[in-house]
Amino acid sequence: MSAWLDKEEFKARVLEWAAKLDVKASALYVRPMRRKWASCSTAGNLNFNRELLELARELGDYVIVHVGYALQKLDPGEAEKTLELFAGFDAGMSAA
Repeated sequence: MSAWLDKEEFKARVLEWAAKLDVKASALYVRPMRRKWASCSTAGNLNFNRELLELARELGDYVIVHVGYALQKLDPGEAEKTLELFAGFDAGMSAA
């Protein structure tokens, strides 16, 4: 298993998978991330940890597909409800 040549090769692979999964990527970033391999937003922003470039391509593909699938299933209304729920938990913790 070999690592990615560079960031541009990785981004090209993300766009390949986006087309296969019928996912619209509005923006694509490869950047330092402290706590996760990737993230996505309801706006179609895809963020990938730059450390993925040092890993085997197969692992990168796994992360890319996982994020693409999550973006397909992400419902803005449900995301908003979840954020409100978390805000309520945070307020409750602050009051305690």
